Amino acid sequence: MGDALFLHRLHFGFTITFHYLFPQLTMGLALLVAVLEVTSLARRDDRLHQAARFWTRIFGVNFLFGVVTGIPMEFQFGTSWAGFSRYAGGVIGQTLALEGVFAFFLESSFLGLVLYGEGRIGRRGVTAAAVLLFLGSWLSGFFIVATHAFMEHPVGYRISPDGTLALASLWQVLSNPWLRWEFPHVMMGAVQTGAFAMAGTGAFYLLLGRHLEQARIFVRTGVVAGAVASVLQIAPTGDVQGRLVAEHQPVALAALEGLFESGPGAPLALVGQPDVERRRLDNPILVPYALSFLTYRRWMAEVKGLDAFPVEEWPSSVPLVYYAYHVMVGLGTLFIAVMLSAAWLLARGALFRSRAMLWVLLLAVPFPYVANTAGWFAAEAGRQRWLVYGLFRTADGVSRQVSSGNALFTLLGFMGMYALLAIVFLFVVGREIAHGPAPEPPAPAAATR
Repeated sequence: MGDALFLHRLHFGFTITFHYLFPQLTMGLALLVAVLEVTSLARRDDRLHQAARFWTRIFGVNFLFGVVTGIPMEFQFGTSWAGFSRYAGGVIGQTLALEGVFAFFLESSFLGLVLYGEGRIGRRGVTAAAVLLFLGSWLSGFFIVATHAFMEHPVGYRISPDGTLALASLWQVLSNPWLRWEFPHVMMGAVQTGAFAMAGTGAFYLLLGRHLEQARIFVRTGVVAGAVASVLQIAPTGDVQGRLVAEHQPVALAALEGLFESGPGAPLALVGQPDVERRRLDNPILVPYALSFLTYRRWMAEVKGLDAFPVEEWPSSVPLVYYAYHVMVGLGTLFIAVMLSAAWLLARGALFRSRAMLWVLLLAVPFPYVANTAGWFAAEAGRQRWLVYGLFRTADGVSRQVSSGNALFTLLGFMGMYALLAIVFLFVVGREIAHGPAPEPPAPAAATR
């Protein structure tokens, strides 16, 4: 059963990681497109409207691939995780249904209006639809994060006579204190993805000397939104989220920080390699007392290390938790440096002439995807060995009638199909970017005698 459990975890991890490459961009672009449309209507500026139209087309492509890759995950709750579905379906089925019925259909309906409705509903109607598209996109994310927050910090449930979970209070689930901070933290990550994509595309056009007016709009919008989101990602959302982990999942905090020994004045590890066998952090670069202060706001506060917990309560892969977390934090810090530097150049009127910073913005486009993926790895691997923290073990949630051979066969099949989807996606988006936000002005005709 161990091999089957590993393969089912790997299968779901692969499909959900690939899927989330698309929603994080659509949720980020939804806000930016709405801002562009509202600003365009207020200023009566067609250039902003054309910029919004371009990014709505990119949004539409992402939305399509997000739907295609998201549907299989719903089936995997039955094929790979039937035990978990039976146990927790009475609660998480509510939030997943709300995401599908209200948010998904709201999002898809208004996307159609934004893309194709301008001739019938006018610019004001398109602007209203863009705002509702943004609300639908973020509402969809809210219900998904609510499901995840329940798994991290279960509230609003009762245990039925058969031992499964039933919904006691939908309001408690939707007002989960874990959700209050995880949702804005996730959304700021999505805004960073959208902002870097927009700024990087604008930088690409500026470096080529094409679509210059639209490129400046892309860079300006992306840099301002990215600077704000990058700061908010660290504080307060990331800071409070970390303190919630310390309060409710102290063993996960110890794994995230590579802290093997409990004690007062715990240091913060900037760099190091966890050696689980020897229970130490090799080659560490430490900031003395910083972890105690960041976690409990006291320099000498005691922080529990992994030695305070039985080994069977440790996350199943301490190195994965540690490295994923440090990749996320390291990139998040880098994003602040990049976006604030770009914002400073923008304020001075020098950004569009700084080829070095334009190259940085262009080359930085993939890294928000890496940071978001690492963040989810840290959260999911940090919760292990639980599916519903403190209530239901991961080993108990797997589909016992699906063999390891079946799981491996479908995993390989999904890898092949998703590789093909990735190629198609890159081709379609690349063609859209090559076409640009508006036709290039015709070159002046050569003089004739």
